[in-house]
Amino acid sequence: MINIRKLETELWEAADLLRADSKVTSQEYCMPVLGLIFLRYAYSRFKFVEADILKNRPVRNGRVLPVEADDFKTKSAIFLPEEARYDYLINLPDNTDMGQAINRAMELIEEQSAQLKGILPKNYTILQNDLLRELLRIFNNSAFNEMKDDIIGRIYEYFLNKFAPAVASDDGVFFTPKSLVRMIVNIIEPTHGTVLDPACGSGGMFVSSADFIEGYGANANTAMTFYGQEKVDYNAKLCIMNMAVHGLNAKIVSGDEANSFYHDAHNLEGCCDYVMANPPFNVDKIKAKSASDAGRLPFGLPGVNKNKEIGNANYLWISYFHAYLNEMGRAGFVMASSATDSQGKDKDIREQLIKTGDVDVMLSVGNNFFYTKSLPCTLWFFDKAKRAENKDKILFIDARNYYTVVDRTLNEWSEWQMKNLNAIVWLYRGEIDKYTALIQQYKNAFLDYATSAADMELDEILRKYADFFSLKTAMESYLAEKRKRAKECIETVEKRKKKAEQAKWDEYLSWIEEIISVTKEACWLYEKFGDGEYKDILGLCKCASIEEIEQKGWSLTSGAYVGVAPVEDDGVDFAERMAEIHAELLALQSESNELMTTISKNMEEMGL
Repeated sequence: MINIRKLETELWEAADLLRADSKVTSQEYCMPVLGLIFLRYAYSRFKFVEADILKNRPVRNGRVLPVEADDFKTKSAIFLPEEARYDYLINLPDNTDMGQAINRAMELIEEQSAQLKGILPKNYTILQNDLLRELLRIFNNSAFNEMKDDIIGRIYEYFLNKFAPAVASDDGVFFTPKSLVRMIVNIIEPTHGTVLDPACGSGGMFVSSADFIEGYGANANTAMTFYGQEKVDYNAKLCIMNMAVHGLNAKIVSGDEANSFYHDAHNLEGCCDYVMANPPFNVDKIKAKSASDAGRLPFGLPGVNKNKEIGNANYLWISYFHAYLNEMGRAGFVMASSATDSQGKDKDIREQLIKTGDVDVMLSVGNNFFYTKSLPCTLWFFDKAKRAENKDKILFIDARNYYTVVDRTLNEWSEWQMKNLNAIVWLYRGEIDKYTALIQQYKNAFLDYATSAADMELDEILRKYADFFSLKTAMESYLAEKRKRAKECIETVEKRKKKAEQAKWDEYLSWIEEIISVTKEACWLYEKFGDGEYKDILGLCKCASIEEIEQKGWSLTSGAYVGVAPVEDDGVDFAERMAEIHAELLALQSESNELMTTISKNMEEMGL
């Protein structure tokens, strides 16, 4: 089995090292590299489909008929002329101008696909021959031939993710963090019909939607039709390539006609089964008359200033998302946190919206979930077909303190944290079977870890405990014991083997910590909701009625409803600890004074 995480890291480190040694910027490097991943995908798909075509190929005069371009069209694949094939490029003579050769390959592919016309990068002459040859070699990995596992799609997504911090545009990130995308998709649960993202960026919402439905054994291209609008041409090209790499079809409009404030480019008002988006926040200077003429404003225009402009477009977006939905539609989108409580015309629109009964869930997200901005945000969810019991209610979830730290400037939800938040929504919706299935997933995960365990003791621990809390305690004790054992082994091994011994133990201990993190998430969920009954949890979630929301001035800020969780007593005496800190501070100050005296004396002796 391929270790996809290891493969992603190795490929990125190799490609990024090449960039660091060259003179190109991340902005210049991004599109060509993603283009080469696409080229590798196109070749793998070509070979995969070619083999399928040849299985039942007619024979004439003792020879199998050669495959042709039309044969590939029936298989929804791109026929590759020889000069556009990866094996042709990688075997070109050393004196070949590789930039020109790859540009030619991209042109030939565009001739075979109307969807890709004018999309693929053709600026490879800006990169040196040696750099291009090495990149081609890096992506000539046999793992890329695993078409059924969408290895290339994962690699493309990973690279897009890694490039995002460096090349994000100033008016908003083109790549919505995976945590937010998957949370939106998991809660609106797209399974069929028309899917729209009117600010589609690199297409992450579409790819995640396809993953969701294919997880149930359905074919995304058959079950769904994807529509996107993206004003920035660069981002739209990334999106179309992203869709192609994942084998998805989409109708993407870019440029001025894709400006969602003034155009419904696909004429989808009232027609969408699902709408999802991460639109740019707090956009100003929107021409009020042009926006009004463009329609999709069931609750009227937001506030208009003396220049006849809309000073903040957040409620234009919110109105659009609601207007696009059909009578059974669902929407999920990212929005600036300030929009949940903004005043003036925004408040009037929000009141009308709440009274429709279509606002389903409001989920507050903390800082540092975006690559280039640290601001908090809120995930909004609409459902025009809510169950009767919830029609006059809204679920508020405050997840601002629930996340995993990636590094100093970036947070995300782990896979299990996303499932836990999703479970709160399932219980609110009365879908107890999904909650029960998640509890079983936790149990199965521990059994899988047991199967992979390196020793019988760990295997026994993972199989022994019937409840999550006892398992967590036992695993923490086991980790402490193994850390002690690791220290002893590293200290006693001969010097030349220490590094290898350290690496071996680090990998093993990291694996144990991973298991413990899963036990903690299982405890987090089960402690709150047991065998599957929704209840309001102070500081986390609250199912509020429209009457309660009216009493709070039509605010949709989660914190206004869920309250603040009680702070656990850590057993430390405050007065005693403050006295200790004060004593430590005085000691440090004294040391500092002595050090300054010594430095001054030394400088005098040196005649300074």
